[in-house]
Amino acid sequence: MDPSYKNLFIQLEKDIVFVKKRKELLKNKFEEIKKQMIEEFNNHPVTVEIEGGIDSPNISGTLNGRTNLFSFIGFDAGSNPIQPIRELLNQSLFRISSGNSGVVKATFDIPTAKMIFSITPMPWAAGRSWARGIERGISGLGFYLKKNKGSRSGLGIQSRKQIRKGAKFKNTQYISALINKYEKKFKELNNITL
Repeated sequence: MDPSYKNLFIQLEKDIVFVKKRKELLKNKFEEIKKQMIEEFNNHPVTVEIEGGIDSPNISGTLNGRTNLFSFIGFDAGSNPIQPIRELLNQSLFRISSGNSGVVKATFDIPTAKMIFSITPMPWAAGRSWARGIERGISGLGFYLKKNKGSRSGLGIQSRKQIRKGAKFKNTQYISALINKYEKKFKELNNITL
């Protein structure tokens, strides 16, 4: 880079008006990307299916149409297992700092996949995360039986005997892919120039 340009950039980074505009731009871009992230989460087939409760079709394709995720995972009827994730995503924030050189830098705090997995316990196994299970697989589809009586969700239970052979849960990308995608987008904001 031409030394005269480098000097110009150093001077700009110390200019109060320039710094204020850059902070304003970063804040607006951050909010825009955060909104996109939450919309993508809200519109993900897994999210939509779980929020649809026991009446939802298997739009995620994870269960070969045999039932839906709300019932298969065994969420309590009337519960909203998606809400804690949405609240955590909404808490995403950023801080702007200026170093000794006056360079404006943004630091982003968004939840990690690990944080989300820690707030999404299986209703029947507190040490396991249903959100992680969406990505890695959840066993027991061959034992799933549609039955109202004794059902936590109001639609089905797990039978003691296998009902169908070869029925497998189809893993799908969910939280990890979302967080990885938006971490990159947030980090790229530091490359924005006016």
